[in-house]
Parts: sequence; structure tokens; C-alpha cells
Amino acid sequence: MKGDTEQLARLLGYRFREPGLLVRALTHRSIPGENNERLEFLGDALLGLVIAEALWNRFPDADEGRLSRLRASLVKRESLAALARGLDLGDYLRLGTGELRSGGHARDSILADALEAVLAAVYLDGGLAAAREVILSVFAASLERLQTASTLKDAKTRLQERVQARKHPLPEYQVLQITGSDHDRHFQVRCTLPASGQETRGEGSSRRRAEQQAAEQMLDLFAVHNDT
Repeated sequence: MKGDTEQLARLLGYRFREPGLLVRALTHRSIPGENNERLEFLGDALLGLVIAEALWNRFPDADEGRLSRLRASLVKRESLAALARGLDLGDYLRLGTGELRSGGHARDSILADALEAVLAAVYLDGGLAAAREVILSVFAASLERLQTASTLKDAKTRLQERVQARKHPLPEYQVLQITGSDHDRHFQVRCTLPASGQETRGEGSSRRRAEQQAAEQMLDLFAVHNDT
């Protein structure tokens, strides 16, 4: 572990009134005494709230399901570990001998938990406003990528390009239901990926809108699972 955590605090853009909180956030349970497990628990909830709020503001037309999937893609272990590496968090971790020997400083689970603990330490030291500012700074590029991807091309085009890049058959769309009067139609559409059998559904006042919503939800599945 690097002796001076001030460099990490500068990367976070936050000055701790109680530096011991940051040290505890960087202390793995393999070290006797206080560790970062309780802070990680608090940081997980804190991160979920702030990211949910950010997505709510950035995607005013997204429904609950899509917002949930977007949040999951941002706060999953691999995403948090990548952000932790960007902060060189592994260099500051306090690990027991066994974890040091096994390369714990580079393990996704340890890095992700430590990042959540660090964010919780900011919250306990400076309050919600300070924690929100740090979180939005750390996640700024990730949030921007989500928003850029959502605005450059429509969802059906992006989904088609995604599956073509994997040399998979194109998505299939099927109208499941049309309800309402001639002047107030409501469409329900299913989107299917033949290669995997994955299905999503969309609804809207036109077939196109319903297909776009179904395609958007399928793209969210890509973001969460990374397995298609």
C-alpha cells in the first residue's frame, strides 16, 4: 500500500477531515481489526441512489425497467473494478499476506468493494452532497458514454449494428397486440434475437415507437450481460 493516501484523495477531488475513514475504506478483511466491509455495505446503497438519480435526470423518457438495467450496467462488479483501476486503487489497498501473494490488489471483487467503501467514507466525512459530487465525477465518462450511445442513432439501428458485428442473424420484430380506436392506437411488439432466443417487449402509440422501445431494452440486456 502507498503510504500517502493524499494522492488518492486528490484524484477523487475531495479532502478528508478524518483521513482515518479513507484508510479504513482501503483495508481488506484479511487485515486484523477494522476493515471496509461495513463501509462497502453503505457505499453500495449510496451508489445505487446517486446513479439512479443521475439516470433519472439524463433519461427522462426511460421507463423503470430500462433505468434499472442501465444502473445495473454501471454498478456491476466489472464496471466498478474498471473505475477503481482508473484511480490506481489497488496501489492503496491494505491486504493481508495471503491476499498480497494471490494478487488481491488486482481482483475485481476486492477493487469493486473498495471503491464502494471509499465512496461511503466520503459520505460519512462530508455528507451526501460531497459524496454525490465525487460519484458523478468518477462516473462522468461512463454516464456520458451511455447518453451518447442513446442519442447518436436510434435503437433499432444500434441493435442491428451490434448483432451484425457478431455475425448473428438480424433481430426479428413481431406485433403482438394492437388496441384502441383508429385515432388512439396502442401497439405491443416483441423483439427476438434468433441467435440467443432472448426476447424483449415494447409498447407505444405506433409500431415504430414500440419497436424502438423493444430494441432499446434489448440493448440494455447487452449492457448488463455482455454475453451476446
